[in-house]
Amino acid sequence: MNSFQLLEYVAWALSAILGLWMLFDMIKTDKSYDEDLLTSSKEGEIDDTLVIDPTHQGGHK
Repeated sequence: MNSFQLLEYVAWALSAILGLWMLFDMIKTDKSYDEDLLTSSKEGEIDDTLVIDPTHQGGHK
């Protein structure tokens, strides 16, 4: 077994661990919150905190 095969096995193991972690987190989130809350956004919930300065629009001078 050379080092590239070892790196391949490590990458597959990390991929499996991350996949299982994402599955666990999905199940935990699904049990913690109602489906309507997860799939909806309420108007006014996102504030207009980004103020765009019209003098800085466009490219560089």
